[in-house]
Amino acid sequence: MKAVVQDRYGSADVLEFRDIERPVPGPGEVLVRVHAASVNAYDWHFMHGDPKAARAMMGLRGPKARVRGRDFAGRVEAVGSGVTDLAPGDEVFGEADGAFAEYVCAPGDSVGPKPSNLTFEQAAAIPLAGNTALIGVRDVGAVRPGQSLVINGASGGVGTFAVQLGKVYGAEVTAVCSARNADMARSLGADHVIDYAREDFTRAGRRYDVVLDLVGNHSLTAFRRAITPTGALVLSGGGVYEGGSFVGPMGLFFKRRLTAPFTRQRLLELPAHQSKKNLAALKELAESGRIAPVVERTYPLSEAAEAIRYLEVEHARAKVVVTV
Repeated sequence: MKAVVQDRYGSADVLEFRDIERPVPGPGEVLVRVHAASVNAYDWHFMHGDPKAARAMMGLRGPKARVRGRDFAGRVEAVGSGVTDLAPGDEVFGEADGAFAEYVCAPGDSVGPKPSNLTFEQAAAIPLAGNTALIGVRDVGAVRPGQSLVINGASGGVGTFAVQLGKVYGAEVTAVCSARNADMARSLGADHVIDYAREDFTRAGRRYDVVLDLVGNHSLTAFRRAITPTGALVLSGGGVYEGGSFVGPMGLFFKRRLTAPFTRQRLLELPAHQSKKNLAALKELAESGRIAPVVERTYPLSEAAEAIRYLEVEHARAKVVVTV
């Protein structure tokens, strides 16, 4: 099968479009014929091996997961033993390393039925970004009706879902993004939009109940200045930034852990974990029209390297999708 393979860390030039063996599903796994996959900051981090401190997990000299791509939509080709809720031919979406390929093998508990009202391209834009936003807004941030929520990085893949989910859970949503993305943020439901090039929301004098940071471009002190005395700061650190650092946004996490025990403010980290239950919740939200993926552009699988380069250089709005 054709796949986008990476043997060493570096720029998008290290990605190769070549033939590799088709995976075989083991117990509890599902083999999916990929119709579309989306590009995430996750792919950028693994491509560069950045931050370098994370290479202990990613792979010291090159990525352990050699095929890029994380979330996908397609049709079930085969199932391993123990998988009873999915069958060949089912239209599905989900998360697994190796999605930039004609086939991907995924754990059965990270794959679910595709939203029936969405195309494969639209559905592929949801799993990683939608799940991250759902965990950040609903679970970690615990956003409740009437609260004020600011999303730093509102025009990216996770941010566009977070704006919509903030409204689903009844918050007054402020989107922080560039001026060119202001209209998009408003169309997704943002009550207020701040152009980060003209105004620093951490110095504007307003305090929010929840700050969801998807960029990591302020100090912990600055972020704390923007939340109420008992408010919540949710740190993600998963965005695209200027690479080559040793710890990157992880530095904010270290400071959070040192500070959190000594303040009434809730200083929190956004964990990354797959969830079949969350996929089902996102499916329901999409089918009811309460959330919708925004796809800026698409690339064929053979140009997946260009798709990641576009994400890195142009700071793509919303989602970029690779079609197979």
